[in-house]
This record gives sequence, C-alpha cells and structure tokens, in this order.
Amino acid sequence: MIAYKQLSLADVFKDCQNKFDEDKPAFLSLLESHINLDVIIPFTFRHNFYASTGRTRKYPLHAMVWALIIQKIFSIPTDQLLLTFLHYSTALRDFCGFTKVPDASKITRFKQDFLSDLQSVFDRLVDLTEPICQAIDSNKANMAIFDSSGIEAFVAENNPKYADRIIRQLKAYAKAMDFNKSYDPYKAAYGAMPSCAAANPDIKQLYINGHFCYVYKFGLVTNGLGIVRHIAFYNKGFFNSHPEITLQKKSDSPDEDKSVHDARLLIPTLKDFYKAHPLINPKTFIGDSAFDAVGLYKDLLTGDTFGSGRHFQKAFIPLNQRSGLQNPDYTVNQDGIPCCPGDPKLPMKPEGNTSHLRSGIPSLKFVCPKMKFQKRDDGKYRRKTNCENPCTTSKCGRMIYTYPEKDLRTFPGTVRGTEEWERTYKIRSVVEKSINHFKDNLCVAGRKTQNEKTLHADLLLAGITQLITVVLADKIQCHQYIRSLKPLIA
Repeated sequence: MIAYKQLSLADVFKDCQNKFDEDKPAFLSLLESHINLDVIIPFTFRHNFYASTGRTRKYPLHAMVWALIIQKIFSIPTDQLLLTFLHYSTALRDFCGFTKVPDASKITRFKQDFLSDLQSVFDRLVDLTEPICQAIDSNKANMAIFDSSGIEAFVAENNPKYADRIIRQLKAYAKAMDFNKSYDPYKAAYGAMPSCAAANPDIKQLYINGHFCYVYKFGLVTNGLGIVRHIAFYNKGFFNSHPEITLQKKSDSPDEDKSVHDARLLIPTLKDFYKAHPLINPKTFIGDSAFDAVGLYKDLLTGDTFGSGRHFQKAFIPLNQRSGLQNPDYTVNQDGIPCCPGDPKLPMKPEGNTSHLRSGIPSLKFVCPKMKFQKRDDGKYRRKTNCENPCTTSKCGRMIYTYPEKDLRTFPGTVRGTEEWERTYKIRSVVEKSINHFKDNLCVAGRKTQNEKTLHADLLLAGITQLITVVLADKIQCHQYIRSLKPLIA
C-alpha cells in the first residue's frame, strides 16, 4: 500500500525555493555567492544616490550597478539590448534586483549623474585587487605599463568616406601636378583634416592603428599581469588640473604627434595614479619608444617627481629611431652597450654591476668581447684577451665602467639587448591586449554617442568589470580567469 504524506505550506515553499535555485544559471550563482557589492560600493556613492530629491528611487543602486556590470561581462553592445535581456530573463532580472525594468534614459542619466562615484568604485577595486595580484605574481604586480588609445565618438568625421574623399582628392591633385614619389597623400590628408570634430571641439583627431579617427583620448596603466591599475580620461578637467602640460598644434606627421603627446601625458598620469593609490608602489616601468626622452628618464628614475621619494628602479623603454646614443670615448650601439674601440660593430660583454665599489655609486661593467677566463698554474682563473690588435696594454683587455646616474637614457637601471631586457619588454603587450579587451569584449568601442560623460562612464565600468573578474577568479581559486570570465559563462 502506498504511504501518503501530508504536504505542508512550508514543504511547498521549500520545494519552490529549491526549484528556483536549481534553475538559476550557474554563473549568476557564482557572482551572487562571491561578490558583495556592499564592500565594493563606497558609502559616499550610496549617500549621493539616495539623497533626498523629492521623490523615491524606483530602481535600487545595487540593481543599476549589477545591470551595467552584467552588460560588460556578457558583451552586450547597447543599453537597449541590455534592457531587452532584462525584460525576457526572469533570472537575470531577479539577480540584479529589479521589480521593474528601467528605460534607456535611466541608464544614461545614471552614468552621467554618478560618474565621480563610479570612479570611486573603480579606485576601491584597484586597492582590493592589489594583494591578489601580488599573491599571483609579485614580480609582474610590481610593474607599471602605460599606453594610450581613443574611444571613437559618433560623429560624421569618423565615417570612412570622410577620409577617403580627402585622400582621393589629394592623389588626383598630386597626379595632375606631377609630384615626385616622395609626396605622401596620407600625411597631407592628416594635415588637411580639422584637428577636432565639428560637432564637439573636445573630440580630437588621432591616428590609431593605421587609420584616422576623431576620439576621446584615454590612457591605461596596467601591471605585468594585464590588470588595470589606473584609467586617465584626457578631457578638459584633466588638462585644467595639470597646467604644466603644453598643448601644441599638430604637425604633418601623425606618428610624431602621437609620440610627443604621449610623452607629455605620462608623468601627469602617473602622478594621478600615485595620488589615488598611495600604498601601490611599482618598481619597474615599461613603455614604448614614444617615451624615449631624456627628461622622462630623470622623472621616472630619480627625484621626488611622484612625492615621498617614490620612483622606479628600472625603465624598459626602447630607443626611438629619431635619435641615437653618443659618447665621446667609445661607440654605443642602439641597445646602449659600449662597443670595441677597434670595431664599432662589436659590442662588449656586460659583466654585471659594480655597486659595491667604495664610492657607492652604482655602475655597470663591460669587458673586452674577446676576453676569456684562463686557468693558471696556481689553479686560479685570470682574464686574458685574445685580440690580435689590442687597444690597451692590459692583458685583460679594455674594460669600460658606465654610471647610469650620469646617463639615465643610456642605462635606465638595466642594459638594453640583454636577456632580461628581451624577457621583460615582451610583457608590454599586455597593456595593448587590455585596451583591445576593453574596446571589443567589454564594448567600450562602437557606442553611438558623442557624450563625453557617457563614454567616460563606459570606460570606468569596463575597468570595474575587469577588477570584479579578478576578485571572482581569486574567490574560486581559478587565477587563469583573472582577465576574462567567458569560460565560466560557457
């Protein structure tokens, strides 16, 4: 005989609750279990959001923040598509905390009205993720890598036909006037185009990844793991807070303009980074050849440029082709290594540093490239050069001591061309990968808006999403996912 069981209201509720939990997507359950927005959102943000405005908030702060983070994680390109997902997904709507789905204007106003509060969320997450990065790889966590890019605004000048029309006209003019082959219509087109968009003078012309565009420019500082540490948005507010930056008219060379502009932006950007995060103190700087300027090495490696005696110990910056290294006593190759006086193409052998000298001044030692250690009768090894035409009477051959403090550009705390240099400089690519990740996967690029605050907020939300990725990957002990959660979603 079948035994019947009387079902109580509590049993029915428990069964429904279990059914709801089982049907909830696993990824949303991970976020719900391991990410606490109360820890991430500062009190000032909650205070500003819920401040008395004469009407109650229909949409909770947590719901708005979660919706925008979910949009970045799932690579949802538009706000309208995000709202469509919220309408048709009960699990997603309940996870965010919406009882009613907002309209697109609410999302836009939230970004614009609380831009400074989103900045505070980003800064807090940077501090929270620093110990995680240090635990994963302290060497890479102690690196600062900088690069700049731009977010293309929705203006007529960004239509490909705009630049193509000017280039075609210049090519036809050059053909009609029988110009020689040295004439470059692309450089001429760059000079002929306006320096800013007609719709908004703050949208500047830039040459990025081989094409002309009109953008809001930004800078990104990451560590060696590719995790964002600082975002600088180069608008009027930034330049007003840094009057030392001199803005010059553009030249006829787009590449040269970008290099010079990046060099001027580096130190102010790092100053803001140190000011926002006084407990983070990276020791190695990595940048491209745009930062190869004598003055920058001094600011990066010595003095109180960043306050409290903070500076980098090493700077990995390749030499720019527009300038070389010179020394009156010996030839220096493009890697900053002294060459044999008898053969300028033969680099000398680096033999470590000699900071233990009595003077205490750090120095680097280079020896004759044809010198070898030979074992003598007493069992000890002595240096001996095998050069056929020695440049010195010493049996050891020529030795050169260089003093990095006297020439920081030649010796920026390390020696170019060495294994350490090649191994470390390869890491610079992570900042370019992060910029591409922000633009493509986190949908910063392609937004159909000209509004500066909206694009700035999207950039900050991309940074917030990447840092939440780091927190979640650490919570579940899967550090291979610190840059992207897409494998977990799948």
